[in-house]
Order: sequence, then structure tokens, then C-alpha cells
Amino acid sequence: MCSSIQIQRIQENPKSTVNHHTTTTVRRVPPSVYLPEHIHHHHIHTMTLNQCSSTIVQTISAPVETVWSVVRRFDEPHAYKHFLKSCDVIVGDGDVGSVREVRVVSGLPAGSSLERLEICDDERHVMSFSVVGGDHRLKNYRSVTTLHSSPTCRVTTVVVESYVVDVPPENTKEETCVFVETIVRCNLMSLKHIAQSLAQK
Repeated sequence: MCSSIQIQRIQENPKSTVNHHTTTTVRRVPPSVYLPEHIHHHHIHTMTLNQCSSTIVQTISAPVETVWSVVRRFDEPHAYKHFLKSCDVIVGDGDVGSVREVRVVSGLPAGSSLERLEICDDERHVMSFSVVGGDHRLKNYRSVTTLHSSPTCRVTTVVVESYVVDVPPENTKEETCVFVETIVRCNLMSLKHIAQSLAQK
């Protein structure tokens, strides 16, 4: 049986040259995690040398539809992301292309973030957003979250969240990954508790 949370960091191979920038293309899901073919490509990321990436996997004892009902709310990320205190959609109506402004709780090295919804696929349960501005140090951040039923238990959801982000000049890749992973793990644990409570009602 897999642990409830797994983390996979990148192995920087193979390399190719695109627009004179050295890049790395990686599949971001741990080999031990089953991933349906139709969402596999969402976790393949291309990075430059000054970026880092990780994938976090969380299992939740609730149906996919229940978990998706929480994740899908682009206008309410603070419903389960406890490092956020508020959110306003400032462009669009919550569909792809919409931009939200989220405000971060005090104590973190950030004040606010502008985030654009890149993918919201209700049928395949895929959501992706990118950071396009704000008062923080995570530049060029892009996150992809996918949900699918566990192949061994249909009432268990497997949540896979991968991201790519620039490494700040004063930090190492390891330090940046640890910082982002800590936030993502806390978010996914919160999502787990909320979704499992909803499933029991």
C-alpha cells in the first residue's frame, strides 16, 4: 500500500536546446503511481536551468466528484489552502483565462498573488493555474492538479499536483523545492480532511 503522500523531484535529463536556453523535459509522476493516459501529459514539464519542479501525490478516501467540487472552485482556493486569507476574481467569471488575486496570511514572505486559470477540465478533472504577478518571490510558477479514481478502490481519489517555478537568486533549488512542497503538502492534507468530511455527510 502506498503512503498517503509521495513526492518526486526532477532528474535533470534529457537536455535539449530551445531558443538558446538549456531546458529539461521531465515526466513528473513517481513510477509507483498509476496515472491514466488521458492526464499523463499534464505532468510533463519543460524547465530552464534556473527552475525547479516537484510532484506531490495525495490519496483521499472520497469519490473524485467530491474532491473535485472543492478543487474546482477557482474563486475560493482559501477553502482548503489555509495559507491564503482571501480571494477575488478580478478578470473573467471563473472560466479559463480568469485571473484571481489572492492575499496571503501574515508570516509568509509574500503579500498577494495574481493567478490565471490555464486549464479547468470538469470531465477529466484537470486544473492548472500560473502566477502572473503579485507581491511574492515565486516567479513563473505554474501548477497542474489532476484527480483520478484509485485503480484498486473506486471511492478513493488520487490527487497529483506538480509545479514548475523559478529559483530565486538568493536560494538553491533544494531550498525552493522544500519551501513550495511544504505549502503544497499542507494544502493537500487540508483538502483530504475537507473532502473526507463531505463524503461522510
